[in-house]
Amino acid sequence: MPSKFVHLHTHSHYSLLDGLIKIDDLVDEAVKLGMPAIALTDHGNMYGTIEFYKKCQKAGIKPIIGVETYIALESMLQKRPNIDNKRHHLILLAKNEAGYKNLLKIVTASYLEGYYYKPRVDKEFLKKHHEGLIALSACMAGEVSRMIERKDPERAEKAARK
Repeated sequence: MPSKFVHLHTHSHYSLLDGLIKIDDLVDEAVKLGMPAIALTDHGNMYGTIEFYKKCQKAGIKPIIGVETYIALESMLQKRPNIDNKRHHLILLAKNEAGYKNLLKIVTASYLEGYYYKPRVDKEFLKKHHEGLIALSACMAGEVSRMIERKDPERAEKAARK
């Protein structure tokens, strides 16, 4: 029986020290569970995107292209020790071709311009390249989760709305 459940936050072996599953196994498991779609959101990169897309297409599953990006607390251009090495996580999913192109811009800029310990972007950069994207709050390292953990629901709501 087909499932209505779809994973929207999934790491593969391309998420070093965090993901373990190979793309083939990820797609096979989604097929086995009857999922109509699955997202790939590796940490800070899109190395597995083409492989993932092709294998999902072949298996009859809708591929959802995404990334778990790192958001600089201030500017992605700042590189101050013990300040700018802190960041939030944010899941970005492409809902169309414009979103896919913006994901490519975001990931590229995170490495070429924002890299400091991790590939980062800032909210101003995201604001300029948000078309076609859906943002999710990510994991416990996401800004919304951290504000909730700190018992600051007003800031959590503000972050979620932004």
